[in-house]
Amino acid sequence: MNGWSDDTEQRRLSEPPLPPELSPRRAAAAGGVPQARRPQPGDGPSGGYGPPSTGGPGGPSGRRRWSTRKKIGYTALGLVVVLLVVSVSTYFWADSKVRREVDLSKVEDRPPTGKGTNYLIVGSDSREGLTKQDEKNLHTGAAAGQRTDSMMILHTGSNGNTMMSLPRDSYVTIPAFTGQQSHKRYGASTHKLNRAYADGGPELLTRTIEYNTGIHIDHYAEIGFAGFVNLVNALGGVNMCLDKAVHDKASGADFKAGCQKMNGQQSLAFVRQRHQEADQDLGRMRNQQKFLSTLAHSAASPSTILNPFKLYPVIGSGLDTLIVDKKMSLWDLTTMFWAMKGITGGSGHSVTVPIANANYMTPNDGDAVKWDMSKANQLFGELKNDQKVTVSGN
Repeated sequence: MNGWSDDTEQRRLSEPPLPPELSPRRAAAAGGVPQARRPQPGDGPSGGYGPPSTGGPGGPSGRRRWSTRKKIGYTALGLVVVLLVVSVSTYFWADSKVRREVDLSKVEDRPPTGKGTNYLIVGSDSREGLTKQDEKNLHTGAAAGQRTDSMMILHTGSNGNTMMSLPRDSYVTIPAFTGQQSHKRYGASTHKLNRAYADGGPELLTRTIEYNTGIHIDHYAEIGFAGFVNLVNALGGVNMCLDKAVHDKASGADFKAGCQKMNGQQSLAFVRQRHQEADQDLGRMRNQQKFLSTLAHSAASPSTILNPFKLYPVIGSGLDTLIVDKKMSLWDLTTMFWAMKGITGGSGHSVTVPIANANYMTPNDGDAVKWDMSKANQLFGELKNDQKVTVSGN
């Protein structure tokens, strides 16, 4: 049958004829192409009218969008993992550098724990880490033994933060203690506050401050000359604004009035100078409070925190020579620095223990600083009970 099989012919005859508008022959006779049939229900992407969509999850554009979303998701996940690893690594690295050497559990007859947290911050005249040339350049001398250069109690609590300076020449009662070297028992005596540190180190100093103020010390932090200089240098210097020119041959301070950036050596000279101050140590303490707050503000600034090439040297320099108590955590340290930064920003108070006589003549220690106990006890009570500070120190 001219190449057609019976089966083929039978299928052809059994199939329904094409509609006229779709008939190839009629279209050819008219000189055109078959007219497209009208859209029917079920042709659309959701069973409606219209051509099938190619933008769904299975279409080419849908697949491209899904691929892009996956790439973004994987990238974000990768960044989170990297930040987590870096943060954890930084924490353990920093924690390993903390020198937890002061055992406050050895402190005798402690007052009850008050509200809020109290940090005893001590600047010592330790020459640890300094060469003979460093001692000469920094005008520190080469004195043996251990002494404090500054002492402050930083209180943090629900009624704001307060930094209270304690003059190192304060005439106070040093309670009975056992000598570190001699292991002998010594009775209570009255001397300058600095004597407590010289005789019994941080533990006796803490006990003496607690005995005379009734304030429970929760944490202890101490930094020496070398650590102070290295920290300032790691920060790239600290900007200070001076109301008047400062010249002190003993400390090496030589600054003009106005705002200027001080490096580590200059900063140490500034916080140690006192001979130009009318009230000597009291004036020096005010400068120290201002400088330490500014230092904390610089260390906590975005330019430091967000720059790893600056942040890690600052952390390393700050922790290498910082001596703290055995229970001090990195969180405690961070809280301490942020509180100091806040005081600079005006969200706290800077005071000195109220003074009755800055040149009190003692029977055996020369002239010393005598506290105004009426005002001092009121201030101590406000700090112990985490109340709003109403007493303004000298």
